Amino acid sequence: MSRIKMLLNVIEDVRSLGDSLQALADAMASDEPKEEPKKKTRAKAEPKPEPPKAQEPAPAEAEPEKKPLTLEEVRMVLAEKSRAGYTAEVRSLITQHGADKLSDVDPAEYEALLAEAEVLGNG
Repeated sequence: MSRIKMLLNVIEDVRSLGDSLQALADAMASDEPKEEPKKKTRAKAEPKPEPPKAQEPAPAEAEPEKKPLTLEEVRMVLAEKSRAGYTAEVRSLITQHGADKLSDVDPAEYEALLAEAEVLGNG
């Protein structure tokens, strides 16, 4: 591997690191409440009661409600795309959604932004 190619790889890695650090700083600076990870506890093996037979699920249980996307979820996907070498494309997508940085994107745009980001590298 030539020195120039190695240097270009290092520069790309540094840019990716910078984008990841920016994403982390934005996440820490946002005013949204953070979800604490749930701690897993080991329970004693107890037999589970069997559900009653011949009952149909209630209509409300048939389709769970779709939860809106959060800034952190979108940031996680975009950071992965950026680390995969699509930093310029990610920035372009954010600009197309009317913002200079991800935290300025309207939450109503998150789903469309993610859909556009998912095709990066797949198309």
